[in-house]
Amino acid sequence: MTARFELQPNEAELQKLAEQCWEEAPNRERRLEEEAYEAGEAIKRGEYSLANLEAIVRWKAERLVVYVIANSTTSIRRALEIAATAESTTAEAMSALLALKGVDLPLATAIMAVIHPDKYIELDMGDLEALGQMRQDVRFYEEYLTFCRRLVGRGIVMPQTEAPGPTPLHALDRALVQWSRNRSL
Repeated sequence: MTARFELQPNEAELQKLAEQCWEEAPNRERRLEEEAYEAGEAIKRGEYSLANLEAIVRWKAERLVVYVIANSTTSIRRALEIAATAESTTAEAMSALLALKGVDLPLATAIMAVIHPDKYIELDMGDLEALGQMRQDVRFYEEYLTFCRRLVGRGIVMPQTEAPGPTPLHALDRALVQWSRNRSL
């Protein structure tokens, strides 16, 4: 079964929503996001450490830190190395990350998004709502990623150069999250 994505917000609103999301983020949230993207850059450079993984987990799912730190140094290194390797497929990278204790699908996608912000977007419940979806598995993530890459490929969202992860994919993520937040107000 192939997922059908239907963008709920108006395409013309996406850039404004991305800007609003960053501007309205509390200082702590901004700091955690900046630290996560710094950790992603370090992982991309070959620094496959628990400290870098922990910075990402604190940003996306602080409650999972206690489980993630229970992984061995070897298993963390192996998973991050596979995730950081440009030649790894999405399925290979996701499988390696999901093998770690405490890493669920949304967290694995966040890890991929900070390591490769130009190639991956995180899978978030707010994003899914903004696309009229709720299903979550690796195959679904690959379909979601393809849909999001097509959207940014059309140039409707620009990188936010003043924010961490200054890529169109991360700006799209912010726009979808903000659209969801605005709806719940």
